[in-house]
Amino acid sequence: MEKTAVHKASMPVNTYRLIQIVLGVVFSAYVIWRFYDVFIGNPAYGADTWMRFAISGVVLGSVYALVAIGYTLVYGILFMINFAHGDIMMIGAFGGYFVFEALKNIPSPTVGDPHQVFLNAHPIISVILAFVVGMIVAAVSGYFLEKIAYRPLRNAPRLVPLISAIGASIFLENAALLLFGSQRRDFVNPVQLTRGTGWNIPVNGTTVILPYTGVLTFVLSVLILIALYLLVQRTRIGRAMRAVAENKSTAALMGIDVDGVISRTFIISGALAGAAGVMWGIHLGLVYYQVGFIPGIKAFTAAVLGGIGNIPGAMLGGMFLGIIEALGPAILGLPFQLKDVLAFGILVLILIFRPTGLLGEVLSEEKV
Repeated sequence: MEKTAVHKASMPVNTYRLIQIVLGVVFSAYVIWRFYDVFIGNPAYGADTWMRFAISGVVLGSVYALVAIGYTLVYGILFMINFAHGDIMMIGAFGGYFVFEALKNIPSPTVGDPHQVFLNAHPIISVILAFVVGMIVAAVSGYFLEKIAYRPLRNAPRLVPLISAIGASIFLENAALLLFGSQRRDFVNPVQLTRGTGWNIPVNGTTVILPYTGVLTFVLSVLILIALYLLVQRTRIGRAMRAVAENKSTAALMGIDVDGVISRTFIISGALAGAAGVMWGIHLGLVYYQVGFIPGIKAFTAAVLGGIGNIPGAMLGGMFLGIIEALGPAILGLPFQLKDVLAFGILVLILIFRPTGLLGEVLSEEKV
């Protein structure tokens, strides 16, 4: 009787596993066939077009990676998803936008051009100021978000902070709507970073532009991600963050200020989102009150894809998602308007076939 009961109880699990395997084989076969058809059987695009897709995907993925790490840091500390994180990115984007708007109205005449403005006369300083202001306003927003929306709910059931995060997201979007209006604003770069200009790379008899804004976005993203990884792994603040993530009670007994560590975590994740917002504006050129919503949800997908709570996994997931979003529609024969559907479809597939992500979750004993 006991053996029969165990066998019956295991049947749904085995059936579910069998469905997973069948779906995986069918999907893999379809992807392989599409690769063969697109690249060998009936090439739809030349090498130059694929290069443009790849450049776009890498740049987009580097922004997703920055935002995804913000999700990962907060999840590693509090085991909650901060769905207002994309709106913190929006605040950072507006911070950079207003810095550029102010600097383009400050005259800085030169010998060659008496009508020169500060934005164009000092592009490096202008970009640095935009990032500093964008990261500061986003970090401050993240700090107060934790203080007001999450800290009072620290010991509540896990669903309650999640609902609070959704409410905070709606509040931030509507506050930005009231403050800045609904129109889409053009992010005016220094003339040296004019969108659409860059290095010309000959590919397949044509020229592919490697944009200055894309290179800036990618290089800064990599540098920030490396700095963050070193901060978490090699510094006292990082050790405190890892201790709190492992066990808050034990960390408090060891003299660690748990509330202070959590606040600093939100400040760091907010600064990352602010940097991503400025990069988004510089490269793509538009900022408005909902500019962070879709990138924020996609960055959450990237965090799940790499392994929620795993910093290297968030980096890998962001880059992978950006490349898939850029190349996927062409490879799978889908309209490019469905790239968002593809991105969220990946989230569904990951949750079905590998819920712990590509590199696995980083779990603490408290969560287990």
